[in-house]
Amino acid sequence: MEIQRYSEHIEVGSEKITGYQWKTLWTSTIGYAMDGLDMMILAFTMPLIIAYFGINAAQAGSVSTITLLGSVLGGIIFGVLADKYGRVRIFTWTILIFSIFTGLCAIAPNLETLIVFRFLAGLGLGGEFGIGMTLVSEAWPRKYRSRATAVVATGFQFGIILATLAVLFISPKFGWQGVFIAGVLPAILAFWSRKNLEEPQLWINLKNQNKNKVAVGQLFSSRKTTKVTIGLIIATSVQNFGFYGIMTWMPTMLATELNVTFNKTTWWTIITITGMVIGIMVFGYLADRIGRRPAYLIFLFASAIIVWIYFQQSSMSMLLALGGILGFFVNGMMGGYGALLAEHYPTAARSSAENIIFNIGRAVAGFAPFIIGYISLNHSLSFALSLISGIYLLSALAFIFLIPETKGMELT
Repeated sequence: MEIQRYSEHIEVGSEKITGYQWKTLWTSTIGYAMDGLDMMILAFTMPLIIAYFGINAAQAGSVSTITLLGSVLGGIIFGVLADKYGRVRIFTWTILIFSIFTGLCAIAPNLETLIVFRFLAGLGLGGEFGIGMTLVSEAWPRKYRSRATAVVATGFQFGIILATLAVLFISPKFGWQGVFIAGVLPAILAFWSRKNLEEPQLWINLKNQNKNKVAVGQLFSSRKTTKVTIGLIIATSVQNFGFYGIMTWMPTMLATELNVTFNKTTWWTIITITGMVIGIMVFGYLADRIGRRPAYLIFLFASAIIVWIYFQQSSMSMLLALGGILGFFVNGMMGGYGALLAEHYPTAARSSAENIIFNIGRAVAGFAPFIIGYISLNHSLSFALSLISGIYLLSALAFIFLIPETKGMELT
């Protein structure tokens, strides 16, 4: 069944965007929102979970760690399966797994059971980014590919907003269990949105030729491809390290060094996330207009500068004022990874590449909170966070020497 059968469209310049393409965008954005929602409801409800089970900080940290491990493993497994069995089919299964085990967390009788449920929920959650980005990249025309995947990337930020609202309005009456139950509702919407969604024509062609095999080896099929894969792993590691490092420790820094109340911390979060959403959309536009590498180099150098300047500030008003700029550059680059990763690999290995490379970056980022916390033992948190500026220069070197330009590339 060809994509062209979807007759609904709107005119954009000289290209037509079909109803099918809008639906892939919608479903993938909702799917990635589940990623942000899940990560943050766990973070926001952690104090309640600690009190409920009577556990210490180390035990609580194990819940977050096991979720991350499940997400990384699930991303790799389901990314490979999506290349073999189809993007939409595996996408649907990932959200179903996530929904079931997120809901079961609410009835976990002890810490051990909660850890098991969180690991299994993480498995389903891990496939969301790569499969959704692959689906959109293969469905949308190359002229608008980066802008389309940028919209998907904003889903994570909206997931954070949903998590904030859920904890704010639900936890006072229904505790942390109620928040996890509420987290299932958007997942059900994401599951429903995939109803009657067809596979991309690129993957259908592959299946008809009986070439939908496991093709992980194509990430290292030649010296040139291996260099690109290494470069992209560096880039995604830096992206995730910076995001999780800052978002994990920033509220603590505000509270310990500036004695900032929870309400003002919430304002910082809102301003920063707003900057992130705007940055993602602007980056997607720039990547389509001037190219992937120029857009990344601009944002990477700007990120290095703003991070260093930002953590030299000691005034809360300045931190609030600059928060949107920080979010704009540091997380704006998420607007390009979906298209960037898709354009370097063939259809047979595209979903595997998206999920494996991005989740390796996420695994590396799992060390960010520990490294920053360790440095802060002998220095201030603001000093430790300011050192993050240097990692963006490492990513810039990867784009200069390892990652070629792919703007306008036709997917094969």
